[in-house]
Amino acid sequence: MLRKFTYQITSENENRTIGEYLRKHGYSHHMLALLKRTENGILRNGAWTRTSQPLYTGDLLAVRLEENISSPGISPVPMELSIVYEDQDILVLNKPADTRVHPSIHNHENTLANGILWYYEQQGIPFVCRFINRLDRDTSGLLIIAKHMLSGTVLSSDMKERRIHRTYLAIVKGLIREPGTVDAPIARKEGSALERCISFETGERAVTHYEPLVCRQDLNLTLLALRLETGRTHQIRIHMGYLGHPVIGDYLYYPDRTQIGRQALHSWKLEFLHPITKERLIFEAPLPEDMKFILC
Repeated sequence: MLRKFTYQITSENENRTIGEYLRKHGYSHHMLALLKRTENGILRNGAWTRTSQPLYTGDLLAVRLEENISSPGISPVPMELSIVYEDQDILVLNKPADTRVHPSIHNHENTLANGILWYYEQQGIPFVCRFINRLDRDTSGLLIIAKHMLSGTVLSSDMKERRIHRTYLAIVKGLIREPGTVDAPIARKEGSALERCISFETGERAVTHYEPLVCRQDLNLTLLALRLETGRTHQIRIHMGYLGHPVIGDYLYYPDRTQIGRQALHSWKLEFLHPITKERLIFEAPLPEDMKFILC
């Protein structure tokens, strides 16, 4: 993957060093170190220069980000991808249920990462997978993938600082008629490598805001929109169970799959600033057919 950037220096950045200027634009110390070792990685007015050198009004700074090797250990595998959006910097996909994001010990090839590498291999482009948000195997919906180091660094920082707003849809057991918030800390369940639990003694703060969209009294089910303020593992599943309204089909915490064959959880909406242009982006992925069927 090759991405080139040019920056026209204005008077407000007069006498900043090149390193200071690039760090202001999201370049990490690690990236600057790599660029120093890249041929024509950083050029000022067409000539190689050190990052410690000052900038002057009218200078043209050019940066060349290049990766020639794809993600190691991931084999390209043909797969149909549901692409919601793509440009030079990001890829947004609508992930189907029953699909893992990354290869694991028992699943080397049937993952989204395999399909993404195959997609770019067909275009002759080496690609490193950088997933910004993560979804469980059985959770469907929107995923952001950064296409190079700079967009990855900026978006990872935005995720950490809660500037990427995520809204999910879930079908839960029971009737919830009013919006509300769950503020309950989540910790790893003792004796389990996978399960999480509410723990006010050892847990990390977790906040989920929920709003009912559809109440089906005849089915004793509610379709909720849930906005995450934090991003703990299994946060929605744990919080809804804590309320006494577990996500239906949740094999781990509510193992009743008579209504649906997976957890009825969908990454519905993402709102964030584009990592390079800073344009506000909003994406939505419609409710998948298996969740629609439950509510019909």
